[in-house]
Amino acid sequence: MKILIADDSRVMRQIVIRTLRQAGHGGHDIVEAENGRQALEMVRTESPDLVLSDWNMPEMNGIDCLSALRASGSTVAFGFVTSEGSEEMRERATSAGAAFLIAKPFTPEAFDDALRSVI
Repeated sequence: MKILIADDSRVMRQIVIRTLRQAGHGGHDIVEAENGRQALEMVRTESPDLVLSDWNMPEMNGIDCLSALRASGSTVAFGFVTSEGSEEMRERATSAGAAFLIAKPFTPEAFDDALRSVI
Protein backbone atom coordinates (compact mmCIF):
# COMPACT_ATOMS: atom_id res chain seq x y z
CA MET A 1 0.00 0.00 0.00
CA LYS A 2 1.22 3.50 -0.82
CA ILE A 3 0.46 6.30 1.66
CA LEU A 4 0.85 10.00 0.87
CA ILE A 5 1.50 12.20 3.90
CA ALA A 6 0.75 15.89 3.35
CA ASP A 7 1.92 18.35 6.00
CA ASP A 8 3.85 21.59 5.73
CA SER A 9 6.02 20.56 8.69
CA ARG A 10 8.77 18.07 7.84
CA VAL A 11 9.01 17.19 11.54
CA MET A 12 5.28 16.43 11.70
CA ARG A 13 5.52 14.23 8.59
CA GLN A 14 8.27 12.26 10.36
CA ILE A 15 6.13 11.97 13.51
CA VAL A 16 3.21 10.63 11.44
CA ILE A 17 5.53 8.09 9.78
CA ARG A 18 6.88 6.99 13.17
CA THR A 19 3.36 6.70 14.59
CA LEU A 20 2.29 4.60 11.59
CA ARG A 21 5.17 2.22 12.37
CA GLN A 22 4.24 2.12 16.07
CA ALA A 23 0.65 1.30 15.08
CA GLY A 24 1.86 -1.69 13.06
CA HIS A 25 1.55 -0.01 9.65
CA GLY A 26 5.24 0.50 8.90
CA GLY A 27 5.58 -1.75 5.87
CA HIS A 28 3.90 0.67 3.46
CA ASP A 29 5.46 2.77 0.71
CA ILE A 30 5.44 6.37 2.00
CA VAL A 31 5.54 9.52 -0.15
CA GLU A 32 5.43 13.07 1.22
CA ALA A 33 3.94 16.41 0.16
CA GLU A 34 4.58 19.83 1.71
CA ASN A 35 1.14 21.33 0.98
CA GLY A 36 -2.26 20.56 -0.46
CA ARG A 37 -1.38 21.65 -3.99
CA GLN A 38 1.61 19.30 -4.08
CA ALA A 39 -0.54 16.52 -2.56
CA LEU A 40 -3.18 17.03 -5.26
CA GLU A 41 -0.56 16.65 -7.98
CA MET A 42 1.06 13.66 -6.25
CA VAL A 43 -2.26 11.80 -6.08
CA ARG A 44 -2.24 11.99 -9.88
CA THR A 45 1.43 11.04 -10.33
CA GLU A 46 1.99 8.61 -7.44
CA SER A 47 -1.47 6.94 -7.22
CA PRO A 48 -1.45 6.45 -3.44
CA ASP A 49 -3.99 4.19 -1.77
CA LEU A 50 -4.40 6.59 1.16
CA VAL A 51 -3.77 10.29 1.82
CA LEU A 52 -3.06 11.46 5.37
CA SER A 53 -3.31 15.25 5.35
CA ASP A 54 -2.95 18.15 7.71
CA TRP A 55 -5.80 20.66 7.56
CA ASN A 56 -3.89 23.97 7.64
CA MET A 57 -1.13 24.24 5.02
CA PRO A 58 0.13 26.98 2.71
CA GLU A 59 -0.81 27.19 -0.99
CA MET A 60 -3.77 24.83 -0.57
CA ASN A 61 -5.21 23.55 2.69
CA GLY A 62 -6.26 19.96 3.28
CA ILE A 63 -10.02 20.45 2.92
CA ASP A 64 -9.57 22.25 -0.42
CA CYS A 65 -7.27 19.45 -1.58
CA LEU A 66 -9.88 16.85 -0.65
CA SER A 67 -12.63 18.83 -2.37
CA ALA A 68 -10.52 19.16 -5.54
CA LEU A 69 -9.78 15.42 -5.50
CA ARG A 70 -13.46 14.52 -5.16
CA ALA A 71 -14.44 17.07 -7.85
CA SER A 72 -11.95 15.42 -10.24
CA GLY A 73 -13.53 12.02 -9.62
CA SER A 74 -10.79 10.65 -7.35
CA THR A 75 -11.99 8.15 -4.76
CA VAL A 76 -8.62 7.78 -2.98
CA ALA A 77 -9.06 7.12 0.74
CA PHE A 78 -8.40 10.39 2.58
CA GLY A 79 -7.98 11.13 6.27
CA PHE A 80 -6.96 14.16 8.26
CA VAL A 81 -4.22 14.23 10.89
CA THR A 82 -4.60 17.70 12.35
CA SER A 83 -4.94 19.88 15.41
CA GLU A 84 -8.42 20.83 14.12
CA GLY A 85 -10.46 18.34 16.11
CA SER A 86 -13.69 20.26 16.77
CA GLU A 87 -17.04 18.70 15.97
CA GLU A 88 -17.57 21.30 13.22
CA MET A 89 -14.26 20.35 11.58
CA ARG A 90 -15.09 16.64 11.83
CA GLU A 91 -18.44 17.29 10.14
CA ARG A 92 -16.78 19.34 7.36
CA ALA A 93 -14.23 16.57 6.82
CA THR A 94 -16.89 13.86 6.62
CA SER A 95 -19.12 15.94 4.35
CA ALA A 96 -16.19 16.52 1.98
CA GLY A 97 -15.49 12.78 1.78
CA ALA A 98 -12.84 12.12 4.42
CA ALA A 99 -12.79 8.65 5.94
CA PHE A 100 -11.59 9.92 9.34
CA LEU A 101 -10.02 12.77 11.30
CA ILE A 102 -7.30 12.06 13.84
CA ALA A 103 -6.74 15.02 16.17
CA LYS A 104 -3.29 15.94 17.51
CA PRO A 105 -1.91 14.89 19.89
CA PHE A 106 -2.51 11.40 18.60
CA THR A 107 -1.57 7.88 19.61
CA PRO A 108 -0.61 4.76 17.67
CA GLU A 109 -3.95 3.28 18.79
CA ALA A 110 -5.85 6.19 17.21
CA PHE A 111 -4.01 5.56 13.94
CA ASP A 112 -4.71 1.84 14.06
CA ASP A 113 -8.41 2.40 14.77
CA ALA A 114 -8.76 4.90 11.91
CA LEU A 115 -6.71 2.92 9.40
CA ARG A 116 -8.53 -0.33 10.07
CA SER A 117 -11.53 1.06 8.19
CA VAL A 118 -9.53 1.92 5.05
CA ILE A 119 -6.74 -0.68 4.84
